[in-house]
Amino acid sequence: MIINTNPGAAMAARILGESSSALQKSLSRLSSGSKIASPSDDAAGTGVAMKFGAQINRIQAARDNVGNAVAYAQTQDGFLEKIGSALDRMSELAMLAQDETKTNADRALYDKEFQKLDEFVFNIGSKTFNGVSLFSGSQVSFMSVTVSDSGTTFGANTVDLTATAYNAITNQNVTTSSDAATALGKIKTAIATLASDRAVIGANMSRLEAESSALANQKDNVSAARSRIADVDVAQESANFARQQILVQSGTAMLAQANVVPQSALRLIG
Repeated sequence: MIINTNPGAAMAARILGESSSALQKSLSRLSSGSKIASPSDDAAGTGVAMKFGAQINRIQAARDNVGNAVAYAQTQDGFLEKIGSALDRMSELAMLAQDETKTNADRALYDKEFQKLDEFVFNIGSKTFNGVSLFSGSQVSFMSVTVSDSGTTFGANTVDLTATAYNAITNQNVTTSSDAATALGKIKTAIATLASDRAVIGANMSRLEAESSALANQKDNVSAARSRIADVDVAQESANFARQQILVQSGTAMLAQANVVPQSALRLIG
């Protein structure tokens, strides 16, 4: 029986310290929702989770880019639809102006509306989206849209309202029957070009929507992979937390008992 050294108390204190540390770690995991409370918990997992997190942010940025490109294309198509309505009416006016029962005075009345619609079509060519031209012929033949977290791009074909088919109707009129016939031919060509342009915009939107869907799926999968590494399983950790609590309580009690044992030496001394 010795007094200076108490091996039982030392062991109980060491185990209690380990249990307390494990309890604190479990508490930090439950409070933060993260399995990796400290890089020392899982050094490799920390690095992988960090890379996954950065990739998730890049994927979301690419989705934002694609979403803006879709909005750009939808704006283009909205204007083209209005141009289609204007060209339809202009072709109707050109047909009416060819009626031989009409006088040139009557045709002049048709021409007033014809010219206003022509001006409307011309003005749409200068429309912009957030400062970016929607229909400028000065742009390249496609708009490069980033569609992946690695920087892959898709070339979305653009629409040029300064094209010959549209310019051809600018100086037309329906003030005479022959002029109306000429104007009608130009308008029919413009309508055919417009139909092709709207198909191009529709194809762009279809591709971009497919890219957006693929990015959303990729983000879900990468997020799930990161979650398996970094997110705590609350049910499992709660059970571990309860276990560590019991160990701390029992360790505290046993340390108290171990400190009492040397006191029996006093009986020998007394």
